Amino acid sequence: MSSQARVLERRFITLEDVRDVLSISAAQAYALVRSGELRAIRVGGRGQWRIENAELEAYILRSYHSPDTPRRFA
Repeated sequence: MSSQARVLERRFITLEDVRDVLSISAAQAYALVRSGELRAIRVGGRGQWRIENAELEAYILRSYHSPDTPRRFA
């Protein structure tokens, strides 16, 4: 079983895990959370971000588009 598959078995994952799953930079993963596009919670005394796998999957599904749908560029 790949490390990515093991990550997706857990209920909550870290921003680093999100970065690995989406193949994006740490700054991009943090920006998704800060903007509210990817819902997350802060836990622990240091306020580390955790993302529920269901939220990551929902974000991925929302990110798909059809060729007929105009794309939004930020």
